[in-house]
Amino acid sequence: MSSMFRSLGERNYRIWFAGSLTSNVGTWMQRTAQAWIVLTELTDNDATALGVVMALQFGPQLLLAPYAGVIADRLSKRKVLIWTQAVMAVLALALGAIVTAGIAELWHVYVFALLLGCAASLDAPARQAFVSEVVGLKLLSNAVALNSASFNGARMLGPAVAGVLTVLIGAGPVILVNALTYLATIAALLAMRSSELLPSPPSKRGRGQIREGIRYVAKRPDIVAVLVLVFLLGTFGLNFPIYTATMTTMEFQGGADSFGLLSSILAIGSLGGALLAAKRERARFRVLLTSSAFFALSCLAAALAPTFWIFAVALIPIGFTSLSAITTANALVQGSVEPSMRGRVLSLYMAIFLGGTPIGAPVMGWIVELFGPRAALLVGGASGAIGALLAAWILHRAGAFRWRDRPWRNSDDPRTDEPL
Repeated sequence: MSSMFRSLGERNYRIWFAGSLTSNVGTWMQRTAQAWIVLTELTDNDATALGVVMALQFGPQLLLAPYAGVIADRLSKRKVLIWTQAVMAVLALALGAIVTAGIAELWHVYVFALLLGCAASLDAPARQAFVSEVVGLKLLSNAVALNSASFNGARMLGPAVAGVLTVLIGAGPVILVNALTYLATIAALLAMRSSELLPSPPSKRGRGQIREGIRYVAKRPDIVAVLVLVFLLGTFGLNFPIYTATMTTMEFQGGADSFGLLSSILAIGSLGGALLAAKRERARFRVLLTSSAFFALSCLAAALAPTFWIFAVALIPIGFTSLSAITTANALVQGSVEPSMRGRVLSLYMAIFLGGTPIGAPVMGWIVELFGPRAALLVGGASGAIGALLAAWILHRAGAFRWRDRPWRNSDDPRTDEPL
């Protein structure tokens, strides 16, 4: 099997990959339909309202993630995922039914976005940490990249399907389809062979576990550097639904099909970035920095695009560089932490990555309202450049940054032999 897909040689991972891909397609279908409902049916192109929806959906990641990390370290990650997927399926079913019945109001979308965010905040650290239990540390970097490829392959397919179906049958049935796709992940989790999993030892019960995770991260300048970059990029740079939706409606006067097409084109680049990361033997810090810098340049090009199709083409390098950066960041963090700390560290990672959206999404929506979507794209691109500079400075101060030589290793953790 090609080195790019070597994790698929593991039976359990093949099952997990198939279930996740199916569910991811449904997730992107719902996100596209939900954004379109907010912009065109419940408001008159109100980008701030869309930003509020994103803030409510990702806000719980910031507030609940530390506790979710403790749960992921203490309980069976497989069982946690089964329960969270079931809850999210019920929420999608309820929202889809309300929209289909024609009784949806904006506050309904707000409430369901918040509830979905609460469920996702418990799901995310368990999902991230579960990958190492499926494939082990040797294949971890490749599996993380393939997970990103799955997510972005779905982002390429899901919005396009959602755009067409929204025009044909409406947004409500699209959300109902997503409710069904959660069953694929649940079925995959139940079909795995328990004897082939590599579960991490559960953390001990007791007080201070959240503080212990924070102290662990604080002593690791390599992880701190990654988190700083990811926070800036996730907060201000990766608000793609706002960029694509508002550019479609405000700059190019497009419809739902155009919005879905832009989301899919963005995912083409993202898929390429994830697959390139999968081909690498290990994650390296210089890849993270260069990807973030080129993300900034790509956003600049998109902001200056004079026509719809030039803008669409400019989205490809935005997707490529953003996913290269995020996939590399995830692999750097996962591959360098102790197994007993993985859930808590990843919960902090997810809190910073997704929890910044409640700050960034309304801000970017406000920028769109005042200055237009092109200005928002410029601000998003600047976050990548500033994040790369700050991350390099943090490592330089710690004496850990080497562009060509082997960079930071955690001297307190003999397991972290992989260069960054």
